[in-house]
Amino acid sequence: MELFKYMEHDEYEQVLFCQDQASGLKAIIAIHDTSLGPALGGTRMWTYESEEDALIDALRLSKGMTYKNAAAGLNLGGGKTVIIGDPKKDKNEAMFRAFGRYIQGLGGRYITAEDVGTTVHDMDTIYQETNYVTGISPAFGSSGNPSPATAYGVYRGMKAAAKEAFGTDSLEGRVVAVQGVGNVAYQLCRHLHEEGAQLVVTDIDKNAVQRAVDDFEAKAVDPDDIYDVDCDIYAPCALGATINDETIPRLSAKVVAGSANNQLAESRHGDVLYEKGIVYAPDYVINAGGVINVADELYGYNRERAMKKIETLYDNITKVFEISKRDHIPANVAADRMAEERISGLHKSRSTFLQDEHHVISRR
Repeated sequence: MELFKYMEHDEYEQVLFCQDQASGLKAIIAIHDTSLGPALGGTRMWTYESEEDALIDALRLSKGMTYKNAAAGLNLGGGKTVIIGDPKKDKNEAMFRAFGRYIQGLGGRYITAEDVGTTVHDMDTIYQETNYVTGISPAFGSSGNPSPATAYGVYRGMKAAAKEAFGTDSLEGRVVAVQGVGNVAYQLCRHLHEEGAQLVVTDIDKNAVQRAVDDFEAKAVDPDDIYDVDCDIYAPCALGATINDETIPRLSAKVVAGSANNQLAESRHGDVLYEKGIVYAPDYVINAGGVINVADELYGYNRERAMKKIETLYDNITKVFEISKRDHIPANVAADRMAEERISGLHKSRSTFLQDEHHVISRR
């Protein structure tokens, strides 16, 4: 892999390789863009098949965080860390302490958080070495479980998508097919039920399905049947890539809006939805409630302030649709354009040199 050529193509700023032989730490920190502020992105621990696979994942995910944070209206750039190892076998305190010191050495350019394979406990360990970590235990002033915040943001974004498709953002009487009823989707179902939506749910976890049936009067269907449900809104809230060549022809929904990441199997499937007149709420815009919530910790967490910011995801989704109509492009492309326009505009206005940049970290 020609690393510098790869970095130049998508304008990555920095890649840091971190190792600590005593603890077994092998980590890659990728910082994509800090035009809007310090890079915020989680730490993922995974058993990668090769070091190159780990590097590519860190780079890809860090760029995704740049777009997610920019689209959410946060004054944060994008970064990501991957730790090579088995999260069930290889973790130890010294590993995360060593990693925390590497983060501290970046002087605030990168702020980490929980991700796949890492936990709140891991973030607490990192916090012993650096302030530049979010998603720590509530005892330290954290926001706690991000699922309710993510769900509320998806709910707000879904209402904006309904307004675009149906002319009203009311979800009363709308049939919503929810694929996956895990922590985020369960909270989303609660919001939808309270507004009077009719829920059809599925999940490979039968207990999760039964809970939704019992609590929200939902109708249950088998996992593969969710695409054939006669519904107004399809909400992918489990695995990614469920919008693909096989499933799109089966959808009767006029709206696709859910919490899952990477919902489109390929970018071209956004084109297919656009051509079919299906309103798509791009995943990294609509599911940004969690990152907005943890970002508020950087100011000293205030739940009311965080929730007000999450409510603006309605406006962000609406803006995506406005750009889509303005430029005659699919919503997923419009979301990228919205993020790029914000980054470009603020990059120019923040070009003035400052000896000591303003920092938002306030804990400790």
